[in-house]
Amino acid sequence: MRVAFFSPLPPARSGIADYSEALLRSLGPLAQVEVFSRPGQVYDPARFDIALYQVGNNEHHDFVYETALAHPGVVVMHEANLHHLIASLTIKRKDWDGYVRECEYNGGTAARDFALRVRALEVGPDYEGVAMTRRLLESARGAIVHSRFMRDQVRQAGFRGPIAVIPHGAWIPAADRNGFRDRLGLDETTPLIGIFGFLKPYKRIAESLRAFRRLTRLVPEAKMILVGEPHPELPVGSMIRSLGLSAQARVLGFAAIDDFVGYLAACDIVLNLRYPTVGESSGTLLRALGLGKAVLVSEIGSFAEFPEDVCLKVPPGPGEEDLIFEYLNLLVSRPETARALGERARQYVAAECNWDSVARRYAGFLEAVWQGRDWPEEEAPPVPAAAPAPVREPESAAETNAYLSSWAQNRASRNYLETHQTRLEKTLAITPEGGAEDRILEMGAYLQITPALRTRLGYGEVRGCYYGAAGRVEHRDLRSSDDEMFSCDIELFDAEKDPFPYADGYFRTVLCCELLEHLFEDPMHMMGEINRVLQPGGHLVLTTPNAASLRAVSAVLQGYHPGFFASYIKPSASGEVEARHNREYAPREIHQLLENSGFEVALLETGEFLDAPHPEFAWVEHLLDRYGLETSLRGDGIYAVGRKTGPIRERYPNWLYA
Repeated sequence: MRVAFFSPLPPARSGIADYSEALLRSLGPLAQVEVFSRPGQVYDPARFDIALYQVGNNEHHDFVYETALAHPGVVVMHEANLHHLIASLTIKRKDWDGYVRECEYNGGTAARDFALRVRALEVGPDYEGVAMTRRLLESARGAIVHSRFMRDQVRQAGFRGPIAVIPHGAWIPAADRNGFRDRLGLDETTPLIGIFGFLKPYKRIAESLRAFRRLTRLVPEAKMILVGEPHPELPVGSMIRSLGLSAQARVLGFAAIDDFVGYLAACDIVLNLRYPTVGESSGTLLRALGLGKAVLVSEIGSFAEFPEDVCLKVPPGPGEEDLIFEYLNLLVSRPETARALGERARQYVAAECNWDSVARRYAGFLEAVWQGRDWPEEEAPPVPAAAPAPVREPESAAETNAYLSSWAQNRASRNYLETHQTRLEKTLAITPEGGAEDRILEMGAYLQITPALRTRLGYGEVRGCYYGAAGRVEHRDLRSSDDEMFSCDIELFDAEKDPFPYADGYFRTVLCCELLEHLFEDPMHMMGEINRVLQPGGHLVLTTPNAASLRAVSAVLQGYHPGFFASYIKPSASGEVEARHNREYAPREIHQLLENSGFEVALLETGEFLDAPHPEFAWVEHLLDRYGLETSLRGDGIYAVGRKTGPIRERYPNWLYA
C-alpha cells in the first residue's frame, strides 16, 4: 500500500508535528510511506493508493488542509474545530470574502452576519462558535479520531463515511528526573507539581494556582513549575505574584522537547486540566503517563474516557478548585499513592497506546478505505495485535531440572546446570510451544535445553548454531541417562559477520540466550539476520545479564565494577580462551534493541540465575525509591520475548553505535 502522508514535522511548534514523527517510525515498516511536510512539495496522486492528512487547528497545517480538499483522502481530526486554521487561510491572507463565505457555509446566515462584523473590526472571530469543519469532512474519504467523544463530534458534524477510533500514541520516554530537579534547585524529596504546554486560559491555570496556594499552607516546601509559552490573554506572572506564590511557583516559558520531557520527569504530579474542550487529545498527557506520573485531568471530552485507576479526574465547574486541592494534598501526603497511580498509568499506555499498535490500526484502516471494505467503528479494529507474552504454566521446577540433568554428559555440564538452573527453567517457560511443522533455532547451543525444545515444547525440527568457520556443520547425537536419544545439527558461523545459513522465514522461533553480551563488533548484524530467518509473527527469545540490576547498582556505588561477568578468562590447558562478556545491557536497552530490529516486545522481565533472597540489596531499593527511580526490572538476568512485526527498522541505532 502506497501512502502519501501530509503533516508538519519538527521543528514546527506543533504537537501534531511531534505526533507524526513518532507515528512514522512505526508506520513506515507497514506501508510504502512518502512524507509531505511543507508547502510547495510536488504531489502526484496517481503514485499513491491513499493519502493521509494530519489536520490541526493552526497555520502549520495550511498546506495539509488545502491538499486534502484538492485530493480527498483520510483525515485525522485531532480536534473538532478548525476556525483558527481557516482564519489563517483567509484573514491572514487578507481574503475577507473567503472568511465570510466559510462562516456562512459552516454556520448559516447568523454566522455570516457575525463574520461581517468581524470584517468591520467590530468584534473578534467567533473561534469557539463556528467549527469550520464542514468542507473538509464533506470531501474526506475516511476519518481517524482518538476518542469516542471525537467520533460523536464528527458524526454530529454530518460526516457519514468510515471512522476509526485509534488511541493517541504514547511516548515512554527516558529522562533524568534528578538531573532536572537539580537544575531547578530541588532535592529528591521536595514535592513538585507541573503544568505544561501553551499556557492558555482554558487550561484551568487560575483554579490550579488557587488550589496550590492552599496546599502550600499545609506543605510549605511544595513547588510548582509552569512550562510553556504564556498566552497574551493570561497574565500568569501577575497571577502568581497576587497570590503570594512568587517563592513557590515559577514560569519557565517555552522549552525544547528534551528539556520539556526532562521537566515532566522532574515532577511528582502533573496537572493536565482544560475546559472547554473541542475533543482534542494531549501529547503532554501521554508523555506524562508514559513517564509514570500521577496526573489530574478534567473529566470532560476524550479525557473522561481514561480508566479510573490511571489518572484522577476533576469535573469542571463548582467545586473544581476544592477537588484539585484535595487531590494534590492526597498525592503529596501519600507519595506511595502517587507512585502507584503513575505506575498503573505507565503500564496502561504501554499496553494500549504504544506506537506499534497505533500504526497497525492506521495501516488496517487505510487499507480498508483504499479497498472499499467496511470498518467496525465501535471498538478495536480487526488488525493483527500483539501476541500475549508467551508464558504458560510450566511443569514443576523439580521435574524440569530432573529432565535437564538427565542430559548432562559430564561434571562441567552438571556444574553449569546447577549454576544456571533457574535461568534455563525460565527460558523454557517463556519459549512459545511449537508443532510438528514448526522449526526452532537455538543460538550458542550448549545442548543443555536443546532436547527439551522437541520433547517438551513440541517443535518438529530443532537446529543449533555456534561460533566457528562458516560452512561447517557438526552433527550431535546425545543419549540421556533415561536412555532417550536426541540428534541435532549445529551450523558454525560468525553471528556478527556471516549471513546465517538459513532461508528467509525458515524458523518459527529463535533462541538467543546468554550470547548477546559476548558480541564485540556488530550486534545489529545478528539481530537483522535473526529477523530475516524468522517467519512473520515469529518469536525471538532473548536472555542476557542485567547491567542495571540491584547487584550492579550496589557495586558501582561502592566503587566496584558493575558488570555481572567483567573478568578476563584464563586460557585452558589446551590454550583455548572462551569469549568474555564484552557489553552488558539494561532492560530499557533490550526494549530498544528489539524495536530497532523489527520486533514488538511481548515480554520483558528480570529474574535471578539462582532463586535466592538478596537482603543485602534492600538498601539499594530504598535508595532508588527515595530518588524516584525505577525499582522493578532489577534482577540479575533479563528475559525478553520479541514478536516479529516487520523488517529491521534501524541498522545502526544511535544508542548502540558511535
